[in-house]
Amino acid sequence: MNSPAKTAVTHSAADGKGILITDSAMEQLARLCIEQGQSKVLRVGVRSGGCSGMSYTMDFVEKSDIQKDDEVYQYKTPDGNSFDVISDPKSLLYIYGMQLDFSKELIGGGFNFINPNATQTCGCGSSFAV
Repeated sequence: MNSPAKTAVTHSAADGKGILITDSAMEQLARLCIEQGQSKVLRVGVRSGGCSGMSYTMDFVEKSDIQKDDEVYQYKTPDGNSFDVISDPKSLLYIYGMQLDFSKELIGGGFNFINPNATQTCGCGSSFAV
């Protein structure tokens, strides 16, 4: 996992809350959201498991799968499109303030989670402990 040595430009949800998304992740998510279609939203969360105790989850789900207690955050892409990111309240306890980045590197590329709440992370970058 790349360490955030330089300060990346980040985007927050329209209400100023939610996870922070870097320019490179925003570009990738915008492309993926177009591919997924208007009926899908991005669910970001955590679950038990992984080598450090908890692991991140990120998947597109149908809008009809939004639960009444889910938080919904709307992000606007630089080209004017928008997409929604949802998260359940339990996951938000662990990922509040997290930064989502994307790297095109051959090794260690893909989405990277930079979580200020994590006290320990594993080498793969998708597992953490608090």
